[in-house]
Amino acid sequence: MTGRIMKTEVRRTAVPGIALLLLVVGAAFTLLSTQFFAGRWTQLALYGRGSLLLLIPLALAGGAWLGRRDRRGRVGELFATTVRPRWQRTLPLAVGYAAVMVVVYLLATAVGAIWVAPTAAYFSSTVFGIVAVGALGMVAASWLGMAAGRAVPRIVTAPVLAVVGFAVVALLPDFVSMAGYDANFVKTRPDPSALLLTPAFPGGFDDLQTLPASVSALQAMWLAALAGTALLLIGTARRSLLALAVLPAVLGAAVAVPLLPTGGYYGAAVVDPAATELVCDDDGPQVCVRKVHAASLPDIVGPVRETLALAAAKLPNPPVRAEETARLAEYAAPDQPAVRHDADTLVFDWPGFTSGGKVDLGDGYFRAGLLESVWAQDCHEGGGIPGQVAFFSNPIPYHAKAVATAWLTGEPPRREDWFRPEDSQQVEAGYQALTALPAEQQRQLVGQAREAALACDYDRFEELLMAGAR
Repeated sequence: MTGRIMKTEVRRTAVPGIALLLLVVGAAFTLLSTQFFAGRWTQLALYGRGSLLLLIPLALAGGAWLGRRDRRGRVGELFATTVRPRWQRTLPLAVGYAAVMVVVYLLATAVGAIWVAPTAAYFSSTVFGIVAVGALGMVAASWLGMAAGRAVPRIVTAPVLAVVGFAVVALLPDFVSMAGYDANFVKTRPDPSALLLTPAFPGGFDDLQTLPASVSALQAMWLAALAGTALLLIGTARRSLLALAVLPAVLGAAVAVPLLPTGGYYGAAVVDPAATELVCDDDGPQVCVRKVHAASLPDIVGPVRETLALAAAKLPNPPVRAEETARLAEYAAPDQPAVRHDADTLVFDWPGFTSGGKVDLGDGYFRAGLLESVWAQDCHEGGGIPGQVAFFSNPIPYHAKAVATAWLTGEPPRREDWFRPEDSQQVEAGYQALTALPAEQQRQLVGQAREAALACDYDRFEELLMAGAR
């Protein structure tokens, strides 16, 4: 009987129209930038949390519109004279609306599975917690909107609540985070843990990171308490009980905030050990990638082995194997220590994905990155705060690197778009001076330069390769 009443309440109200609007918005958000999550379940779950920036304000507004139904039908005074408790009248619609909003959120996120399932090789159990917190966020937003609509049953309540909701979940966290930067745009203090109270997350983690289950559990506890407060506000008719209705949310925040980590979402992120495991192709020079990218290993083996073959043909003591770096993106973990690799290993960055879900091997950027990795070493020692903007990690002299790469490929130095005329002249002069030497001397000099680069002695690296440009 209760389920039949709930279905009737949902069908006879604006819930279907609200759901359709949110589904279109959520699906469009998911389809907007599929390259941010293609082939990775954790990134899809996090990207779905980003859609809450739009879905929560709309769910608040929809709830406010439903909340003023009694006022719109001019039956508020009539219902007040009946012996039936208010919560019995409001509960079916409240539960039905919240359930529909959860389904909308799940469907909007599930649209992205089309770009994940065919190329994903790894699934983390933390995905369930990430998605569950987003669903609870929709429940809380739905009921808060209905409570506001019942408290202020005016036509302007819904649009005002949508604007306020967007400001709270999208603008306020950025404002609080920016307050932690000094005049030189350096992060001087971590973001407060209270920023994790919002389920909406507009950023993204490195592919090797995830949100731990402990953080998701605290967020779920807080959102469940907030939803409980909202539901009590919807069903409470006596003003004397309003203070008690707020108690669950207050207690939930009081418990969650001290236990949540500082630094916001970036501070809460952890490295997923299973995602970082190496998966290798040994049918030739060994090429390894991290488990989270294992399904795309066949796509990159060819370009990587071509680079290894090129290095073996021209360099003394060349790299004989290659593996994907375990270093996280600088924005995600600027304080991570340097991890040096041996000269026999080529460590490369993952090329990323296209919007179609394939490995991004277009425009020659991956090949160029592989060639530069021949001279690259993890020399940067961190010291920043998670979420801080990082402009570079390994300050290897670009002119010398361009000369070395051109010598390795046997092609003229690549002219970058940002090169000034003097940059091009220096690189060309260095390249001409190097190639004018006898072949064996070239080989030994470039080999010495690579040894210097792998030892993080960039002054020596530049001295050896740019001597002819001075």
